[in-house]
Amino acid sequence: MLKIGDFSKLSRVSIRMLRHYDDIGLLKPAETDDFTGYRYYREDQLFTIARITALKDMGFSLAEIVKMLDIYEDADKLDAFLAKRKEELDALAAQTEYQRMLLDSARMRLRKEQIMNFDVTVKTIPERYAATVQMTVPGYADEGMLWTTMFAETAATPLVQADPCLVAAQFLDPEYKEENVDILAWMTVKGTYQDTEHVKFKTLPAVKVASCIVKGSYDQMGDACVCVASWIGANGYKMNGPMFNIYHVSPASFRQMHPLPTKTCYNKCLPRFTEGGIFSSARRAWCEESGCRSEPLQSLQWPAAVSP
Repeated sequence: MLKIGDFSKLSRVSIRMLRHYDDIGLLKPAETDDFTGYRYYREDQLFTIARITALKDMGFSLAEIVKMLDIYEDADKLDAFLAKRKEELDALAAQTEYQRMLLDSARMRLRKEQIMNFDVTVKTIPERYAATVQMTVPGYADEGMLWTTMFAETAATPLVQADPCLVAAQFLDPEYKEENVDILAWMTVKGTYQDTEHVKFKTLPAVKVASCIVKGSYDQMGDACVCVASWIGANGYKMNGPMFNIYHVSPASFRQMHPLPTKTCYNKCLPRFTEGGIFSSARRAWCEESGCRSEPLQSLQWPAAVSP
C-alpha cells in the first residue's frame, strides 16, 4: 500500500487533487485510516490515475471521466466518447482558424495608411435570360448545393452560356440568418430549355445598381460593402434589394483555362447588411479546391433606387 504522499509523487498528481477525486467519487483510496484519516492507495491504482490524467489531457471533464472509467474495458462504448470529443475539437479548430483569419485581416487593416476606397458608379444591368435555382439551404457556405442541382438536372441538355455570361447568387433573406438561408442562383444562357424540378428558365428584369470593382483578396468585401452602402445613402439613393457579385476573373474562369480534377468555384455574394469577412473562409476554401491561382476581379452590385 502507498501513502497518499508517495502515491502523489509516483502519479504526479497533487495531494489536493487526489482528495478532490476522492470527494467526487472519481478515485477512492483503497483504505482510509479511521483514526487518523490517512488515505492509502494500492499500486495498481497508478494505472487508474494514469487513465484519468490521459483523459483530462484530451479535454474530458471530470464528470465525463467518471462515466468513462465505468465502461473503460468496453472498447465500443469508449470509442463513442472519443469520437464525440474529436468532433468537438474539430469544430473548435475550425472556429479558431476563422478567428485567426479575422485577427490577421484586422492587423492588415491597421497597417494600412488609410481606409481603402472604392469607386462607385450607377449602372443598369439589362434584362437577361437565365437558368435559375431557388432553394433554402442550411447555411451561406452551402450555396454550392444550388449549382450542383442546376448542372445535375440539366446534364441531359447542357446549358449554352450567354455572351457575356453572368453568374450570380442572391441571398434573399432581409437579414443575416444562422440557418435555413434562402438563395437564388442564376446564370445567363442562350437558347430555349424545358424547366426541370428545380431549374426554372426565366427572363430576369433589368436592375439599376450601385456598382464597384473589387480586385484581389475576398477579405476586401466587407470594406466594399461599407463603401457602397455609404455611397448609396450619401447620394440620394436607397437600397432596393439584395446585393450580388459578378465575377470578371474567377476560379471558374481559371479552371476553364487550366482544367483540374476538382469542382468549379462559383461566385459568392453577400446578403444585405452583412459584416465583413463572413464568407471569406468559404470563398477561400472553394478557390483552393478549384486550384485557382489568378487574382480575383469582381464587381459588387447593390440594387438602388432614387429616394423619393
